[in-house]
Amino acid sequence: MLAYHAVFLLLVVGSTGVVAGLAALNVRHADRRIRERSAWVTATLSVDDPARLRQYHRLSTSAGTLKNVLVLAIVLLVLYTGLFGDAIATIDGAIGNDLLAGVGIFVVATVTMQLLSLPFEAFDTFGIEAAYGFNEQSPQLFVRDAIVGTAVSVAFVSILGAGILLVLQQFPTWWWLAATGVVALFVLGSQIVVPRVIMPLFYDFEPIEDGDLRTAVEAVFDRAGFTCEDVYAMNASSRSGHSNAFFTGFGRTKRVVLFDTLIEQLEERELQSVLAHELAHWKQNHVWQRMAVSILEAAVLLALAQILLGQSWLYAMFGVPEIPAAGLLLAGLWLEPVLQFTQPLSNRLWLRSERAADDFAVEVMGSGEPLAAALAQMTGENLSNPFPHPLYEAFHYQHPPVPERIRRLVEGADR
Repeated sequence: MLAYHAVFLLLVVGSTGVVAGLAALNVRHADRRIRERSAWVTATLSVDDPARLRQYHRLSTSAGTLKNVLVLAIVLLVLYTGLFGDAIATIDGAIGNDLLAGVGIFVVATVTMQLLSLPFEAFDTFGIEAAYGFNEQSPQLFVRDAIVGTAVSVAFVSILGAGILLVLQQFPTWWWLAATGVVALFVLGSQIVVPRVIMPLFYDFEPIEDGDLRTAVEAVFDRAGFTCEDVYAMNASSRSGHSNAFFTGFGRTKRVVLFDTLIEQLEERELQSVLAHELAHWKQNHVWQRMAVSILEAAVLLALAQILLGQSWLYAMFGVPEIPAAGLLLAGLWLEPVLQFTQPLSNRLWLRSERAADDFAVEVMGSGEPLAAALAQMTGENLSNPFPHPLYEAFHYQHPPVPERIRRLVEGADR
C-alpha cells in the first residue's frame, strides 16, 4: 500500500509543482521580455506603463498558484485524516440507494470545492481586479453570482453524474463506452443550454437588430457566407472591464455574442475582424473538432477510470467504501495529472485552428491590419501577458502569442 501512496503523491503533488514551476518561469520570462520590449508594448499595445502590466501578471499568477497549492493541501488533508471516507460512508448509509447516494456524493464534493474556491475568487475580484480597475462587481452581486453559480454546478453535476452512474450500473463490463455517449450528449446539450439558459442568469443579452452595429455585423456575414439571426451584445461591463467575443451553438441555435466592453473599445473594422475570426470557427468546423477532441479525451479518461474502479487498493488507500461514486472521485484525482501533462497535444490543434481563423478574417476583411489592431487593443486593455515562456505556452495557450499573431497578420508570414 505504501507504494501506491508514493505514486499517488508523486503524481498529484508533482503535477502541481510542475504547474507552479512553469508559472514562475513564465513570470520571470515575461518580466524580462516586457522590459526588453517596453517600447513595443507602449507603441503597439498602448500600455503607457509596462511595469503595470508586469505587476498585474505577477500578482494574478501568484494568486492562482497559491490557490492551487492550498486547495491541494486541503484535499490531501481530507483524504489522509479519513474525513473523505467518513463522509462517503455517512452519505451512503443515510440515503441507501446507490444511484441517489452517488449523486449526493457528487453534489457534496461540488459544493465543497466551490466553497474552497470562494475566498480566492473574492481576493481576485476585490483585491487584484479592483486594484487594476477591472472589477465592476459589488459584494452583493458577487455573493449572488456565487450562489447561482453553485446551484448551476450542482444541477450539471447531478445530471451528468446520474447519467454516468446509471450506465455504470446497467453496463458494468463496458460502462466507459456508454458513459462516453452520456458525455457526448452533455457536451452537445451544453452548446444550446449554456448561452440560452445559463449565461442569462448572470448577464443581460441585448439583441443587435438595427443601427450601424447591425449593418457592420451583417456586412461581415455577407462576406463570410454566413447566416445567423441571433447577434447579441452582452453586458460584461456589469462585472468586469475585460473584453471578448464568442460564437456558440449549431444549426438554428447559432448565436454570436459581443461583449459591450469590446464594442466600446474597438473601431468598426476592428470589431468586424474579431467577428470574422469567430465565424471562422464555425465555417471551418473548428467547433465540431473541439467537441470531438473533448469527447475523445473523456473516452480515454473514462476507460482508465474503469480500470481504476476495479482495483480494491483505490478504496483501501483512504478507507473509502467501495461504491462507484467514490471510486470516480478518487480516479479523477489520479487522472488529473494525466490530463495536465497531455494538454500540449490538444493545444496544438487549437493553435492550428486559431491561425486558420486569423487567415479567414484576413480574407473576409481584405487585410490583416484590422484584426492586428484589435488584438493589440484587447491585449493592452486586458493587461494580458504578450510574451509567454515557450514551455508555459505549450501547456496553457490555445491561441498563438499576440506578437506572433500580429506579425503574421501584418507581414503575411507563414500564410
